[in-house]
Amino acid sequence: DGSELAESVLPHVEALARQRGAELLEIVLLWVCEPLRLPSYVMADNSIDWEDLRARSTELCELYLADVAQRLRTSGLSARYELLEGDAAETIIDYANEHPLNLVLMATHGRSGLSRWVFGSVTQKVLQGISSPLFLIRPNGFG
Repeated sequence: DGSELAESVLPHVEALARQRGAELLEIVLLWVCEPLRLPSYVMADNSIDWEDLRARSTELCELYLADVAQRLRTSGLSARYELLEGDAAETIIDYANEHPLNLVLMATHGRSGLSRWVFGSVTQKVLQGISSPLFLIRPNGFG
């Protein structure tokens, strides 16, 4: 998602790719854009062009992914990206199940208890929904 937390997996991606033989692997960077939703207590503002806002947001996501993929390619790895829309967990699960993967790497906040119930757990849903191995990173300072 472009966050510092999400990007914390990249050193692990690079290390694992080099261990397994970088020339044999393709890294797929996945970003799921969730639909823009206004909280129920906010009145809809008709002066906002929601379609334009979504298009600009998508464009920024794509520029970011292209930059990360290029950084990986510059370091000698094969990388491409996919920009998808939908619920994060469901979309990741669908993608992983439709495109069998050798390994899925994700960063996690490592929330538990009430905070996981309130915020939901994309990681937990993905863990339960895919058959590919899942490598989780919980960086220091997050969670």
